[in-house]
Amino acid sequence: MLSLGVGIVLMLVKFVAYFLTGSAAIFSDALESIVNVLASGVALYAVILAHQPADREHPYGHGKVEFLSAGFEGGMIILAALVIITRAIEELISGPGLHDLDFGLILIGLAMLVNGGVGGYLVWRGRKSNSITLEADGQHLLSDAITSAVVLAALGVMRFTGWVWLDPVAAILVALYIVSMAAGLLRRSAAGLMDEQDRADDAMIRGILDSHLAPDGRQPLICSYHKLRHRHSGRYHWVDFHIMVPGKWDVDYGHRVASAIEYEIELALGQGNATAHVEPCTGGECGACAAAAAASAEPQQPQLRS
Repeated sequence: MLSLGVGIVLMLVKFVAYFLTGSAAIFSDALESIVNVLASGVALYAVILAHQPADREHPYGHGKVEFLSAGFEGGMIILAALVIITRAIEELISGPGLHDLDFGLILIGLAMLVNGGVGGYLVWRGRKSNSITLEADGQHLLSDAITSAVVLAALGVMRFTGWVWLDPVAAILVALYIVSMAAGLLRRSAAGLMDEQDRADDAMIRGILDSHLAPDGRQPLICSYHKLRHRHSGRYHWVDFHIMVPGKWDVDYGHRVASAIEYEIELALGQGNATAHVEPCTGGECGACAAAAAASAEPQQPQLRS
């Protein structure tokens, strides 16, 4: 809501600056503000929907809508960049003209400061809450602040040199920059929709499982694990894996061990669900089996998840 409100105000400010100056660079900045407003509206809807609990039709929740939101934002940015480049080429062919440059500089400078502050806040909130929607919207606003800085620099140079050709050239540079940013958003969106494995999550989960391997691990001990898979549904994590335990264990104790490790993984991930499938060790009386079986005879029992 903050991003949407600020975006609407700054869009109006930038279009006022464009009509006063006729600058192609300011037009590119103003056009990106339209994208900001549309993207913030979609992001607001996505965040609301992503927080809805799982239901019968969506047993894994609604979190993937956040990846769709980021993909939509990336597509809108590319569309804006194409319009900016078209406008800049027209300016280069017909010859740019400017007036009332000082007031335009003031308006764009104000927009740059506001976008930078709000964008930084949204990126911080997005990373804190593990929301790609908020982070993407914040990065978009930060990029908007950077494009405003480029526009300011170009207009400042023109003011003292009279090089009016620098205006459409700056607009093209802005367009190329936001295309690169959009490509990153689209890649992250596609990765989430295709359940790409997160390397940091993979290392953390494997570290937890490795720490419970017999004979030198910590309780509860397991013989081995395999078929580890994990994915994101927005900010929510889903993890499943198989653990090998001594075949002599009864079902109740095997369940306790699995539940304890599942709960540890869920605590480490923050928002998530881990599911372990218990299998008897095929190694017979291996060293790991002996250590794990001895540990199961000790008074200390694995804790069930709360």
